Amino acid sequence: MSNTPRPYKTITFLSDYGLADEFVGVVKSVIRSIAPDVAVIDLTHEIEPHDVRAGGLALARSAQYLAPGVVLAVIDPGVATPRRAIAVEVGEGQSVLVGPDNGLLAPAVAMVGGADRAVELTNDDYQLPAPGPTFAGRDVFAPAAAHLANGVELSELGNLVDPGTLTPGLMPISREENGALIGDVLWVDRFGNAQLNIDPEQIEGWDDRIRLRFGETSRTARRADSYAALRAGEVGLVVDSYGLLSVSVDRGSAAAELGLRAGDPVTLDPMADEETRSVPVRLQQR
Repeated sequence: MSNTPRPYKTITFLSDYGLADEFVGVVKSVIRSIAPDVAVIDLTHEIEPHDVRAGGLALARSAQYLAPGVVLAVIDPGVATPRRAIAVEVGEGQSVLVGPDNGLLAPAVAMVGGADRAVELTNDDYQLPAPGPTFAGRDVFAPAAAHLANGVELSELGNLVDPGTLTPGLMPISREENGALIGDVLWVDRFGNAQLNIDPEQIEGWDDRIRLRFGETSRTARRADSYAALRAGEVGLVVDSYGLLSVSVDRGSAAAELGLRAGDPVTLDPMADEETRSVPVRLQQR
């Protein structure tokens, strides 16, 4: 692990601010005023308000593809409370994640091998004067990210804290029960594909047709290599770009058709042989 200060060329920015208000633009302007040469990549600002779990999952999905640098993540329902503002160094200084200590950063930190060092952002010299305490993205997190991009040493931003004391992320884990797999919808993308927390290896050896149960509903799904391989009206299980099973329909929204939302439990049952076996029918004249 290296404690040598380094400038970073990129800040990747995720939030639940949306684009209707000025929040994203203000945060990016603060960054530019401090670190005018850094590139800011907008990962997404359309996380549902206050949805720390969804933001953490988005960071975890993206982590291995993000450019080295600073990751600024702000989904902060506990703003203006005693929750800590933190910066977490990972990858022997390759990147630093900045945000609230509410579990938002934890999944991405775990994806890249864990924290090297962490600090609580307590040094007012690297913050803006705050007219009120409820816009930490502007007053605390954006300045910290920008100063890190300029090469300020992590420990200058505040007191070192034990990474083991940081708030963990709460990620649901699938489980096997009576021969079935019980999982959760992790994420519904804008196309309506419902990503499950189930690895395709967990259903290795199952028949291609699998029963899905959710709420009071039961549907038969077929494993397919692509969305286009599904027939009209057919529900599919497709391995998505992150290597997990997703409930899908071709050129439509599986989530809308089936009423699935992030966080919903979904049970996968292997179909019995007699349920999947085709029965020949012979037509004859009477």
